[in-house]
Amino acid sequence: MRVNVDFDRCESNAVCMGILPEVFEVRDDDYLYVLQEEPPEDLRGKVEEAARMCPKQAIGIEG
Repeated sequence: MRVNVDFDRCESNAVCMGILPEVFEVRDDDYLYVLQEEPPEDLRGKVEEAARMCPKQAIGIEG
């Protein structure tokens, strides 16, 4: 699985970080960082939840 973020749509509101801080982080510069572009399969459910809950639908999942 690979996590993709459309940074043109992302507002860095940190909803994804609240769901899965192991993968998503909004830093002091107010930008979202993907800490694990290819997270382990056991995180799939949380990655899918983060993608669903994103207010701007900026998170995509491949594979």
